[in-house]
Amino acid sequence: MTKRIKLSPKEPWVELRTTPEDWAKADPHLLETMLGQMHLIRAFEETVLQLAAEGLVHGPAHSSIGQEGGAVGSIVGLRGTDAVNGSHRGHHQFLAKAIGYVTPDGLDVANLVNEPIQEVLQRTLAEILGLAQGYCRGRGGSMHLQWKEAGALGTNAIVGGGVPLGAGNAWSQQHSGTSDLTVSYFGDGAVNIGSVLETMNLTAAWDIPLVFFIENNLYAVSTHVSEVTAEERLSGRGTGFGIPSWRVDGMDPLAVHLAMKEIEKHTRAGNGPAVIEAEVYRFFHQNGPFPGSAFGYRPKDEEEEWRGRDPLTRVANEMLALGLIDQDGVDGVRAQAQAAMELAVNELLESDPAGKPGSRRIRPELWPSVDFVNVGVRGDASELNGVRTEELATHTGEKEEVRFVDAVAAVMDRRMETDDRIVVLGEDVHRLKGGTNGATKGLVEKYPNRILGTPISENAFAGLGGGMALDGRFRPVIEFMYPDFMWVAADQVFNQIGKARHMFGGDASVPVVIRTKVAMGSGYGSQHLMDPAGIFATSPGWRIVAASNPFDYIGLMNAALALNDPVLVIEHVDLYQSTGEIAVGDYDYQIPFGKAAIKRPGNDLTVLTYLSMVSHSLEAVEQTGIDAEVIDLRWLDRASIDWTTIEASIKKTNAVMIVEQGAQGTSYGSWLADEIQRRFFDFLDQPVQRVHGGEASPSISKVLERAAIAKTDEVIAGLKNAALGFGKN
Repeated sequence: MTKRIKLSPKEPWVELRTTPEDWAKADPHLLETMLGQMHLIRAFEETVLQLAAEGLVHGPAHSSIGQEGGAVGSIVGLRGTDAVNGSHRGHHQFLAKAIGYVTPDGLDVANLVNEPIQEVLQRTLAEILGLAQGYCRGRGGSMHLQWKEAGALGTNAIVGGGVPLGAGNAWSQQHSGTSDLTVSYFGDGAVNIGSVLETMNLTAAWDIPLVFFIENNLYAVSTHVSEVTAEERLSGRGTGFGIPSWRVDGMDPLAVHLAMKEIEKHTRAGNGPAVIEAEVYRFFHQNGPFPGSAFGYRPKDEEEEWRGRDPLTRVANEMLALGLIDQDGVDGVRAQAQAAMELAVNELLESDPAGKPGSRRIRPELWPSVDFVNVGVRGDASELNGVRTEELATHTGEKEEVRFVDAVAAVMDRRMETDDRIVVLGEDVHRLKGGTNGATKGLVEKYPNRILGTPISENAFAGLGGGMALDGRFRPVIEFMYPDFMWVAADQVFNQIGKARHMFGGDASVPVVIRTKVAMGSGYGSQHLMDPAGIFATSPGWRIVAASNPFDYIGLMNAALALNDPVLVIEHVDLYQSTGEIAVGDYDYQIPFGKAAIKRPGNDLTVLTYLSMVSHSLEAVEQTGIDAEVIDLRWLDRASIDWTTIEASIKKTNAVMIVEQGAQGTSYGSWLADEIQRRFFDFLDQPVQRVHGGEASPSISKVLERAAIAKTDEVIAGLKNAALGFGKN
């Protein structure tokens, strides 16, 4: 007969509830502080809904009314150096962290609002209204609130999108020798998101001090949690990853606080992550000032029952029963909070002279200048000022011939030797004697704690790297084995890392490097062989470099690692085993910022290209005899590309051909051709010509793969076609 053995979770999963003894033993000042914080947050949220009803909030108003207990209970005991991030419904978390930061000794409910608290309330409201005095200068609004000084890393409009970033911040705390922790808040919808589950696995495997705080308010917009998961006790997600998990009544702030104290003890001791699920309830709809019942997805009696468990009332009643406050004192707390919000509103609004009687408008002088719209998409690269730059042709040192892939490993070795902030992470980078191509050869032996082999979890490790970069204590280098894999992590790469600087006000540095290789011709098929340059060039925030030889790779990687922006470093598998000259023992120079290289001067046609297509273009030019000027772009993004060299060449040749290897649909040349024709139309004697691959992605068949990509033959055909436009054949 089959034997059945009952299994138990590796780590405990408990539910914590308070007793009257817990309330009696609680520090009265703690209860006072929680009551004060919740009333400040409640008054703030009520004000936001009122302004939204007046049409003064541009965009959503995701209020947290009803959910204050989870945020305040979990944050009130944190250190100023601990960190939090959250979701689109994150006003309460942001305010709890900010108020706690400016009042580290807690609150006095008799004198609730001091000048720092008033400033927090006003600047947060200003941010939600989109005003220049907001914490993100009006760019973040309701869903992207950040105040890094206070440990508020940023709320996030992508469901679950901030969780991997929180893990990166927690990794940085851990590896900076602190016992600080990070709490990442998300809702019942996000527990089914891959990036959240990937991050649970990764943090558990690496013992990262991240607290996964699930605000289970039962509804993702209008869909009940029972409709989307069979296990409605969402803290159960943690047990599958070996993470200890707590479940609490989020309408009981003291229960949340006590659970968090247990979690802090576990996490600060170096025991890894924890999960806490707080059952809460938003009193209003997903967005705006109406209850969910007004839209038909929640019954009124359910709403009434949860309103009877209001966390503000719960704390006040417990304090009244213990004789810690009287009803006048409770009423006074609310009155002070409302008065503070009225003061904040009066600073931001005025009567609308063009509106109906009693109508208000935002003071016109408080809006950001329209000139600020593109400021901070990326930095100004001033961090590269004064660096030593070199070109191979003018370098005076002794030269040696090396393989391209050996130069990749050697420059990373040198930078890791001189800068202990650099960390390399990705799949298999720590194995196979240098990863799948040898690009990290010898590094794991020298820097075992800084070469991090990750699970196959692109969202998690990309976001982890992004969180490290935003923290600022480390400079991560993330390797994607193939470019196509970045689309698995597209949210982290484009929505999070690429947009972070601009979205949060333009000041935040994001020093992260992504390395990947174009592998066309290797037979790996449609999901491994793309060239990512075109998509990154049309995505905000990214710089892009691409080297065609070992000397340039060293200089470009050094520049990428020095920049405070996210940089995509593209390599090509065909170049790895090729050889080229470098300066013996010199791995400390940079290629001049934003400078292309003229590989062959010419007078009849400007050829713009990069990576392996530089050599294919030079070969094609020699075979056709056309006097083309071949330019290796090296810096590919729109902010770094060498328009000066391109312009001088076009004015000389009056014709342009852009050469790339990859598919037409994701083409780099498409945006570049448009830009050239708008900038230099008067100097062109013919349309911009292009050489690229086919519409289809390369496939497995050797014959079809070759037909889908461009090499020397396609460049020859392109040169001949271009020559027809200036009378040569």
